[in-house]
Order: sequence, then C-alpha cells, then structure tokens
Amino acid sequence: MHAAAAAPPTFDEVYARGYAHVWRTLRRLGVAEQDIEDQAHDVFLVVHRRLADYDADRPLEPWLSGIAFRVMCAARRRAHVRRERTGKDAWLDRQQSPAPGPERLVALHERQQLVLDALSRLDLDRRLVFVMHELDGMPCPEIARALGTPLNTVYSRLRVARTRFAAAVRRLRRSA
Repeated sequence: MHAAAAAPPTFDEVYARGYAHVWRTLRRLGVAEQDIEDQAHDVFLVVHRRLADYDADRPLEPWLSGIAFRVMCAARRRAHVRRERTGKDAWLDRQQSPAPGPERLVALHERQQLVLDALSRLDLDRRLVFVMHELDGMPCPEIARALGTPLNTVYSRLRVARTRFAAAVRRLRRSA
C-alpha cells in the first residue's frame, strides 16, 4: 500500500504559513527594511503563479527561500538600472535604527546588527545557503533540491560561508 500524497496547500495557507519566513529570509539576505514588504509580496505573486509546481510532500520553507532569493536578485538588477543605491553602505545606513530601551534590548539589537553586518559580507549564493541552513535549520539535501543546486555545491558554499562569516564577526568585533 502506498502512502497518499499530501494535499496541496491553498495559496491562503501558504501565505499564512510562509509570510514570516519570507520576511525573515529577505531581511537576512540584505533587503532594505523599506523594501522587504514589497519584495515579500513579489514572492507571493510568484507563489500564486507557481503553486501548482509545489510538491506538497516537501517542506514549504526551502521552496519559499528559493523564490525569495530569485525575487531579491531580480529586484537588485532592476534597482541598478534605476540607479538606486543598493550597496552595503546604503543597506547599513537603513538598518541603523536603535530604539531606546533596557540594556538587554540594546545588547540584543547589537548582536542582531553584528549578524546582519557579517551576513552582508557574504556573496549572495553562500549567504542564502548559510541563512537557510544555519538560521532556518534546513538540511542541506533539502536546500539543494529547493535551489536546484548539486548537494556538494551546497556543502561547499556552506563551508566557505561559515569560515567567512566567522572571520567577518571577528573583524567587526575588533573594529567596534
């Protein structure tokens, strides 16, 4: 007897389950705070068009991460044509929003900023694999399937990203 295939989710279910994940993924990939909502909506436009292609037997998050990555790359290409600043300095300028509050919240904000700054120093392919595996907890084989990338390439990108991320954190801490 074969196990029944999972019923495909509706768009509303995917949106409800996946919006927060898409938002976090875009932020971790370096999308400016004011652009995240627009790009998240672009992700869900793609989801709407491609929902029939989604394999409901697979986890939703890697599929959404792959779409978010492609939407973010397309937005960067369009921004270059419009001559918008999308470089590291512009992104970091927009990320500086320390809110007054207890010391604990300040320390948390500083740690989050350190992570975002270190992530911004990784190239996008490695950053995506690093975010999907280290921050979102996705297994490498699932990342490879979601991105259509050979598994050994995912492992290689992850290894290099870990090394470069750690080095970036050390440099940032020394310069602080």
